[in-house]
Amino acid sequence: MHIFSYYINYRVEIKRTFLFRLFVFMYVVLNLTKVSAQAHDNKPNFLIIMADDLDVQQLSCYGGKNLETKHIDRLAAEGIKFNSMIASEAMCIPTRASLLTGLYPARHGAYQNHKPVNKRLRSIVHYLGDLGYRVGLTGKDHMTKPKAIFPFDRVDGFEPNCVSKTDVYFLDSVQNYITQESPYCLFVMSNNPHAPWTVGDPSKFNPEELTLPAHWVDTYQSRIEFRKYLAEVRRLDNQVGDVLTMLEKTGQDKNTIVIFLGEQGPQFPGGKWGLYDYGQKSAMIVRWPETVKPKITTDAIVQYEDITPTLVDIAGGKAITGLDGLSFKKVLTDPEKPHREVAFGIHNNIPEGPAYPMRSIRDNHYKLILNLLPDATYSIKWMMNDKDPTLVWPTWKAEAKHNEAAAKLTNRIAHKPAVEFYDLQQDPNELHNLAEEPAYKKLITKYTNRLQNWMREQGDSGIDMDTKF
Repeated sequence: MHIFSYYINYRVEIKRTFLFRLFVFMYVVLNLTKVSAQAHDNKPNFLIIMADDLDVQQLSCYGGKNLETKHIDRLAAEGIKFNSMIASEAMCIPTRASLLTGLYPARHGAYQNHKPVNKRLRSIVHYLGDLGYRVGLTGKDHMTKPKAIFPFDRVDGFEPNCVSKTDVYFLDSVQNYITQESPYCLFVMSNNPHAPWTVGDPSKFNPEELTLPAHWVDTYQSRIEFRKYLAEVRRLDNQVGDVLTMLEKTGQDKNTIVIFLGEQGPQFPGGKWGLYDYGQKSAMIVRWPETVKPKITTDAIVQYEDITPTLVDIAGGKAITGLDGLSFKKVLTDPEKPHREVAFGIHNNIPEGPAYPMRSIRDNHYKLILNLLPDATYSIKWMMNDKDPTLVWPTWKAEAKHNEAAAKLTNRIAHKPAVEFYDLQQDPNELHNLAEEPAYKKLITKYTNRLQNWMREQGDSGIDMDTKF
């Protein structure tokens, strides 16, 4: 009986011990889950609004005179405005691939427009997904293939076709996406102001009163087409306003970092598909409530490759090895802090025109452009077709036949020297090439060496990259 009683007590004790350990285990698990949930609650959301072919000079917060972009200006008034955001390749596919992968074009593989990225890459969707984020995209989506590399949650709302003649959009699905449990990163990809310029109201702009870009030839067609473009810039600004209102209505504005991006310059000569600042220089504004001070600007040099590592850094992730991008998180709270010493640029002309490879390097003082086939003629089929009467280029060429200043401006676009070197502080419109002046010989050599070293590091073969793929 004594042995039997001992056996019973022993079994009870084991059961108690087991139950106690199970209780402890469940307590730890539940608390870890609670801590994890709290950590998710504390993670900021990201909402990135990206324009399509935006001339940064037309935003009033960047000094534009032709219209007031009040909603984008509001973001600038509530956050930090970057004055030196540089696209490494001024065309849609390469810029967006750089944004989403953190790699320069030669390394992500989409170094020509409409060329796919290399296989087996990882993107921002993977990096933030590993940190507990849902990563979605609404709007222009031609840079989301293959899905294995860009497995976005597709969110209805904005027009996905950048050459659509309409841009009807709704925010119901977008609102539903951002009000779910886990933290989110949502890319709102507008198709404005990408050509064709068929939305908005051009009649609101008097063509005779417009301030044209400094490198343009002033013709009637230039002013007519420019007011169509400006109407889409205003349409873009209204879309930004609607998204900001939605954030406030849902209370999502308090823990959401809003980033506005301009992509690259417009589809006018000297802009998109080239390496002048009219194409390369972009807009970036970051609003981060209670962290980034309002109404501040920075001259820190940043490139699109830097955005992915920055989002990962803010989200609490570790630095990702092997990326070309660098986190600029510290600049957001210390705008005087430098980021990059220089920004690099690459252009391959095929399939938008005949081969015309270019490379560039710049800081906030000087810019060097190497035109690798200077004896060829630079041409883009979408904006330099002499037979299309709706384009501005044929009217520029017609004016150039009897106007020396117009001839110089058109020649600058179509017939380039091997080397271009500009003092950006004295000549921000890049109209006075200093490459032949002896005083700049040593500087040109210095910048050339650094650019060529970067090309070697990237595996950039120069002329050989501008061929059909």
